[in-house]
Amino acid sequence: MAHIHLGEGSFPLWALALWTTISVALIGTVLYRVRTNGVKTRQIALAGIGAAASFAIFQLNISVWGGVHMNLTGLVGILAGPLLGSLIALVVNIFSAALGHGAIGLLGANTLVNASEAIVAYYAFRMLLRLDWDVFPASASAAILGLSVGAILMGAIVVISGVNGSALPRSDLTIAVAGMVAINLGVAVVEGLLTGLIVQFLASIRPDLVGIADSTEHKVSAGVTL
Repeated sequence: MAHIHLGEGSFPLWALALWTTISVALIGTVLYRVRTNGVKTRQIALAGIGAAASFAIFQLNISVWGGVHMNLTGLVGILAGPLLGSLIALVVNIFSAALGHGAIGLLGANTLVNASEAIVAYYAFRMLLRLDWDVFPASASAAILGLSVGAILMGAIVVISGVNGSALPRSDLTIAVAGMVAINLGVAVVEGLLTGLIVQFLASIRPDLVGIADSTEHKVSAGVTL
């Protein structure tokens, strides 16, 4: 949902190096954990579908305050998990940058933003399920939270980095970025509700796809009547 729509050379070199280094560290950790622990077959299938859906909807840009759109990273995180969700964020950003949607130099920053959305959404969803929330409010709330974190992180990255060639002082830049973040927070609510509907539908026909079957079987084996 959140994405830094700035051209090449917008960030100073130190900022590009910083965000790229952090992004490489994150993806490196993800790859290590995937290699060490492996992933379930169903997660790989869901990751492929999620990446395709995320990339497709990601290209539908609304030219409001620098551009806003949905990218379903909350849904991707909930279905594919935090590890594959982070890798999907990287892949979607690479292909999008190749098509001119986002600067190549900002791959690191944008990957951090979108990976954070998937990671937060996944863990928030699992936590809410453990608190006995129903699927729709749990998934919708988790997606909204994840997307909100991504929007705020996006704004923080822009303010911390500054924009080359901008005549705005840092205080005015912060105000302008705050407006952009506010718009993205509004879009987060819409995308969160859409995510909730999709997850609820999947849970009704294939609860194993959203990891509900595992918890259900555990309760049954423990003698809990559902």
